[in-house]
Amino acid sequence: MPRQKAPTATDEPRYLSVKRMITSRIFSGDWPPHHKIPSENELVMEFQVSRMTVNRALRELTMEGMVVRMQGIGSFVAEPKLTSTVLEVQNIADEILARGAMHSMQLMLLKSEAAPAAIATAMRLPKGTKIFHSIAVHYENGVPLQVEDRFVNPEMVPDYGAQDFSTITPSRYLNIAVPWTLAEHEVEAILPGRDDAKWLGIGPADPCLQISRRTFAGSRVVTTVRLVFPGSRYRIESRQALGGAK
Repeated sequence: MPRQKAPTATDEPRYLSVKRMITSRIFSGDWPPHHKIPSENELVMEFQVSRMTVNRALRELTMEGMVVRMQGIGSFVAEPKLTSTVLEVQNIADEILARGAMHSMQLMLLKSEAAPAAIATAMRLPKGTKIFHSIAVHYENGVPLQVEDRFVNPEMVPDYGAQDFSTITPSRYLNIAVPWTLAEHEVEAILPGRDDAKWLGIGPADPCLQISRRTFAGSRVVTTVRLVFPGSRYRIESRQALGGAK
């Protein structure tokens, strides 16, 4: 591709010129979703600007959800920001497949351990009770989308620790094994922990969306789970019809 100088209009900072050039290629379809964007060094050479200018342009495009930056791999054109309805207990695999995309999952942890104090309290169990702990990373078209950090009550689901989750997600298995009757949610913006950042391919200062969910069967807690999404790749929405006074 021939070199192209960034516009030098005095009323437009250079990083905005670089942003505009990149977005024009995205909107034109020259760079479709998942297209790998040239490296910072290549963009510096092409646009004849400083690396700091290119870095700021890419950083802002990432914050705006147009670019996905993966540590040690590079920058890619993002899919249109994904949407979930937070008040529904959905299997992430079903969400991804409903969008016509490919779901895959990598199981990072599956073991029995003593419940930490905060988890035992959340699950209404005595401190130190043995519970199941699993961690999985879910991918959409090969791009990490969600870290699922889950604790499961073995009294409710005694076979959870023996499952082969290469063919079924933890969420789907639990919905079959113990249908839930009540779900509680908390949603907050966070910075990722070290492992979350590594698994999601993001930096330690990249904002994330965290959904903490607790599901019940009757009065007993079945599972508590922490779901972490890169903020630049995901959003949630809720819609509720208004009815008469009750």
